[in-house]
Amino acid sequence: MRRAATVVLQAARRRRADDPGPPAARPTPVTARRIGADLARRGYRFRTDADGDLTGTWDGHRFWFLLLGEDGEILQVRGRWSGSVPESARPAVLQACNDWNRERIWPKVYTRAEGGGLALYGEVSVDLEQGATDDQLAETLSCGLVTTSQFFAGLATLVGPEAED
Repeated sequence: MRRAATVVLQAARRRRADDPGPPAARPTPVTARRIGADLARRGYRFRTDADGDLTGTWDGHRFWFLLLGEDGEILQVRGRWSGSVPESARPAVLQACNDWNRERIWPKVYTRAEGGGLALYGEVSVDLEQGATDDQLAETLSCGLVTTSQFFAGLATLVGPEAED
């Protein structure tokens, strides 16, 4: 009985090794339309702004889905924290940004002076010059949204509720 089971398993392994399976998806150019289709498929709400960029709010924070570069080959998911940080908190926030950027791959986080305080951004940028499959596009969008939201959640504990808008 054991020998028969071994023979069956070996035959199944040979079949798998000989069977290439379904054809691999081919990368196609990334467009705002494809980005929007992926977001809509997941039930996310978003809109197109005056510049033609897709934008929406996730966990109370504004995100943009940008196609940058000469040919729109660089997909960037950029989020802006909904709060504002007073100038007095600048050293602690800069340290938090430096720590994050040193310890993690995504997102790149940074501050920008806006309206008498500091605005905080996170962005994931990927060169998709050769295109992307639907799965690759979905992973990139998820990476940008999830990792930036993680940074924002950690930041809220650092600066406290008084920094929220």
